Amino acid sequence: MEPQKLRAKLGELASTSISGNDISSSCLYVSALAVLHAGQYAWISLLIVGVVLFLFRKIYGEVVGALPMNGGAYNALLNTTSKSMASLAASLTLLSYMATAVISANEAMAYLKNIVPHLPVILATIGLLAIFMGLVIIGIGESSKVAIAIFIFHLSSLVLLSSFAGFYLLEHGWEVFFNNNALPVKHGALPMALFFGFSAAMLGISGFESSANFVEEQKKGVFPKTLRNMWVVVTIFNPLIAFLALAVLPIPEIESNSEALLSIMGNQVSGSWLAMLVSVDAVLVLSGAVLTSFVGVSGLVERITLDRILPPFLLKRNKNGSTYRIAIVFFMLCVSILLITEGNLEALAGVYTIAFLSVMALFGIGNILLKVRRKNLPRPERSGWLSLLVAIVAVITALVGNILLNPDYLAVFMEYFIPTIALVLVMLNRTALLKLLLRLIRYFLDPVNRFLVKSYRGINRVIDRINDQEFVYFTKKDDVAALNKVLLYIRNNEHTRKLKIVSVFPEGEQATDSFVSDLNVLDREYPEIKIEFIQLHGEFTPKLIKQLSDQWKIPINFMFIGSPSDKFPYPLQELGGVRLII
Repeated sequence: MEPQKLRAKLGELASTSISGNDISSSCLYVSALAVLHAGQYAWISLLIVGVVLFLFRKIYGEVVGALPMNGGAYNALLNTTSKSMASLAASLTLLSYMATAVISANEAMAYLKNIVPHLPVILATIGLLAIFMGLVIIGIGESSKVAIAIFIFHLSSLVLLSSFAGFYLLEHGWEVFFNNNALPVKHGALPMALFFGFSAAMLGISGFESSANFVEEQKKGVFPKTLRNMWVVVTIFNPLIAFLALAVLPIPEIESNSEALLSIMGNQVSGSWLAMLVSVDAVLVLSGAVLTSFVGVSGLVERITLDRILPPFLLKRNKNGSTYRIAIVFFMLCVSILLITEGNLEALAGVYTIAFLSVMALFGIGNILLKVRRKNLPRPERSGWLSLLVAIVAVITALVGNILLNPDYLAVFMEYFIPTIALVLVMLNRTALLKLLLRLIRYFLDPVNRFLVKSYRGINRVIDRINDQEFVYFTKKDDVAALNKVLLYIRNNEHTRKLKIVSVFPEGEQATDSFVSDLNVLDREYPEIKIEFIQLHGEFTPKLIKQLSDQWKIPINFMFIGSPSDKFPYPLQELGGVRLII
């Protein structure tokens, strides 16, 4: 999730609430999913998920600590590997936002149906998605105070439900729990039940990446605390709710009420008033997760569109300053996946889990690349190699388990993933495709055919306009090998034929003759890129970067630096979005 820029930095409670509403809402449906696949051992599967999430605390802490900028897995891979790999993470993140919006909206309306019995859930879900689309279009984002209120109310509701379930067990005993444990083990064996239960239960950590997407809006030192707090909430409540559900409700009843399990539990342990309270809580916290998805996807799409990965028409703003086209397209995609899956919770969860787990695996890979390629980059904490590899293997295992459980859902996932990644690949390779089109026109060109002549000239103008975007690389090192890597990266990842290489020296210093000579050699080696060398005197500061961006009309995200050492005086987030490429 990437909220709109806030004037004041967020503290621990506000940051935890914004991201916690997303991840803690999963307890409303993940317990039922775990019971469907692990039966009486669902709570153990959810405890294993808590262990995996504990490992990811360090992984996220290292990556975001070293690269403290919004963007999550996309930002991690953009600054450690190629733009195409980062684009893969962006595509998967977009799908996960889409699926979580639909799941949350659908679940919210399923709980609302306990209050309004004849509510048409599918139509109501579409209506809820439309409401939040409208809110985003008119410029209303999250309010940290509202997020805090929802989060506290949600945790209070879970504590109340758990307490009354405990009192119920003291009064009625454990007969239901023992009866459930006497049932045959799901999938025929305990290891398989735990494997498939763990795979389904990994949906319970959806939203853990949320805090990484608005780290720039948090006070210093808050981010690792949000990871700890989310881990505590998930590790305590998800297994506890599953355990208590198995203690007060027969498994067949849990399975038949999977879309509103907590409300049914509330009614069982204390009556209709608690069921009503849980339903109201569910509607609130799940609706908050829908808003998170809309605002988050707007921020991510803006970021990747500015990096020229998606078509620029998405950046059109209305008078309120919101990118309304992104919200409209996102709404249409959400409605389409809702209608395709017919609101089936397992299908929606399967699509989301595949996307979400793929993003988590890529985040782990980003950590590996950070350790190898950016080993000198300062970071507040480091994950161990063993825990990193175990976490990645666990996520891949869960991904395989979900695909084995629901092969049909993989097909639904691919129906959205293939067009998304295809569009991204077209944008990444658009100049090559346009040049291919030019060759075809030239081959079939009839001199009399004015239409083809105009098309030929028009495509050439489009290519020129794309390649006219200038890029900047800041360097002070006399290192021709590093500059060669920079030019290779730009040639392979960016559409440009203009590069400014900028060196900032103290007064009285200047580039060596050998450095200038090396630049001339590189200019000849890369004839498709026009290199302009600029020497400046002064100090390399965030203010200078902003000044040069305004002066040259080059966005800061088209400016690059090498990986700074621990002696570099400025945190990366203060540089305004400058990218690391070597």
